[in-house]
Amino acid sequence: MKPPTAPVAPLLSAHRLAFARNDEPVFGPLDFSVDRGETLLVEGDNGSGKTTLLRVLAGMLPAMEGEFRFDGEPATRDSRNGRALLLGHRLGMNESLSARENLAFLSGLYGSRAGASIESVLAEVGIEAWIDEPLRNLSAGQKKRVGLARLLLLPGDLWLLDEPYANLDRHGIERVNALIAEHCARGGAALVTSHGAVRFADPAARHIHLDA
Repeated sequence: MKPPTAPVAPLLSAHRLAFARNDEPVFGPLDFSVDRGETLLVEGDNGSGKTTLLRVLAGMLPAMEGEFRFDGEPATRDSRNGRALLLGHRLGMNESLSARENLAFLSGLYGSRAGASIESVLAEVGIEAWIDEPLRNLSAGQKKRVGLARLLLLPGDLWLLDEPYANLDRHGIERVNALIAEHCARGGAALVTSHGAVRFADPAARHIHLDA
């Protein structure tokens, strides 16, 4: 008889996670988990704390209460570096530099996904024609595509996507859905925020709702 297989820890798990600003609760306490291959949709009205939750998980803000873990281990700044990738309302890149220069800097810090290159990921999101254009000269939709290319280039396994469909046309929205599905099929996971109609195409995706 084979010995029992040890249970696999979720990629991300949170227990009584909460955040407050000036003693006013923003969200929580929350209990949730995300397995590899899974997408979790985070819904709620404006002001319900969706962006703040993703910033806490990315290490940009400290949790006020509770804890969260990666692969069963307590999350630390080092354990999140390069593996929890946030795509938010701000691109988080140097707007004086080109897409090529920004991505080269980031891949130098965190490495690149196997088989991915700067040219290939920019082509995959349809922005290769502007590879050497300073980001400040790009439209909001083009900047969003550069942000998506960063997700494809870096070896992060947890994507934190804050309103990823904003500033994209229908084809861009469909491409985001395809990229999320491909990422999860590779063993990654994603948290996707939405304050209104969810555009993610996977009917099996789980939901959590934040109240304002």
